[in-house]
Amino acid sequence: MPAEPLRILFVCTANICRSAYAELVARSLAGDRDDVEFASAGIHGWRDHPLDAEMAAVLPAGVSAEGFASRPLTGAMVDSADLILTMEAAQRTHLLDDRPSAVRKVLTLGQAAHALARLRKESLPDRADLLRRLGTARGTADPTLDIADPYRRGHAAAARAADEISRLLTIVLEALAPR
Repeated sequence: MPAEPLRILFVCTANICRSAYAELVARSLAGDRDDVEFASAGIHGWRDHPLDAEMAAVLPAGVSAEGFASRPLTGAMVDSADLILTMEAAQRTHLLDDRPSAVRKVLTLGQAAHALARLRKESLPDRADLLRRLGTARGTADPTLDIADPYRRGHAAAARAADEISRLLTIVLEALAPR
């Protein structure tokens, strides 16, 4: 019987820029793998909106936003995810105000990347152990690790957010779901 896939949920404000971009790029990076699943939602999420045009314009070649529809975050999404990666420390705090029991699995994307870079130096037997260690070795949700919201701030802001998300996603996925 195959192992359950790792379920990663990306969260931002409205689910039309950063978390949506992260979901689409992560799916592309994962390819046809079935051991990891990606989803996204917004804390104040809009329902059924497409990816923001500026973010769509900076998607990597071969990554399409076709079929993407934003959605608001629900408690069921939080409960079913193995790891929740927010784009800002304030979003992490907001989420944990509603679901304090999720504290070990909710991190900012920057916080997760920094912790995983440290943990990769350790010998960890499996993904479950790595997730447990990540939950305890995560450090603080430092706002300097936040990914600035590019919404309505133009192409340059979208490109900066996309570059930072892509860089951090590479670190996280190489640690959690190596090929």
